[in-house]
Amino acid sequence: MKKPHLVIFGKGIVVGGSLLIPGVSGGSMAMILGIYDALIRSVSSFLKDIRQNLIFLITFTAGALLGMLLFAKPLLFLVDTFHLPSMYFFMGAVAGSIPMIFRKAAVKKFSPGVILYPLIGILLVYLMNLLPAGMFGSRVGSGFTHFFMLGLAGIITAVALVLPGISVSYMLLMLGMYEDTMYAITTLHLPYLLPLGIGGVVGILLTTRLLEYVLDHYTKASYLVILGFVLGAVILVFPGLPSGFGWVLCPLLFLFGFFLIRKLSALEN
Repeated sequence: MKKPHLVIFGKGIVVGGSLLIPGVSGGSMAMILGIYDALIRSVSSFLKDIRQNLIFLITFTAGALLGMLLFAKPLLFLVDTFHLPSMYFFMGAVAGSIPMIFRKAAVKKFSPGVILYPLIGILLVYLMNLLPAGMFGSRVGSGFTHFFMLGLAGIITAVALVLPGISVSYMLLMLGMYEDTMYAITTLHLPYLLPLGIGGVVGILLTTRLLEYVLDHYTKASYLVILGFVLGAVILVFPGLPSGFGWVLCPLLFLFGFFLIRKLSALEN
């Protein structure tokens, strides 16, 4: 909490930009930068020191919002213009986080839970895939139902924001909201961003203390479920096979994304 405000602001920019890259976990990036524990404490223990916690959160959030604004347009261009190569890079980034998640599970010997908990995570992804397409609305919607569903999506993505190892943007991809959200950020489309952001804040407040407790007391089971969730997400967003030169480019980008996240994970250690 006593770190210079400029350093906290700068770390917020990096974490905010990373939130927009599918496969890159904002929670893991915060861990790498050494600010994750302070973020969790500032939310879960907010009332213990309101002034300091509020200053910390405002400084970090301002940096994160600036990072999102800076990175949104270039990423949207890449996804729109080079969709298949971009998706292979994102899948590689997700795959690169799998060893880190498994390590956090601290599995020392085989047990039925090593198989069961990842299957639960995969099942959760499958159930999410059964949700009707466009269920969470689009940037052109209006009315109470539209705002309510965006708020609900914000609550869901907040879980990914708090948990290290799960990418917020990958969650948005699974919900069919990634490109709409990126477009809304680049154009500052507030009718879309406000309910999504409010839902995110509510989700963080509702889940931070619970997730902190679960990760502390059921570490192995929690991270194995997350592992299954990530494995299921990779399968779910598979964009199809490339063609032509894509057979060279896409695997190379997959490997680049994989080793990039492995390197960041090593920095976290």
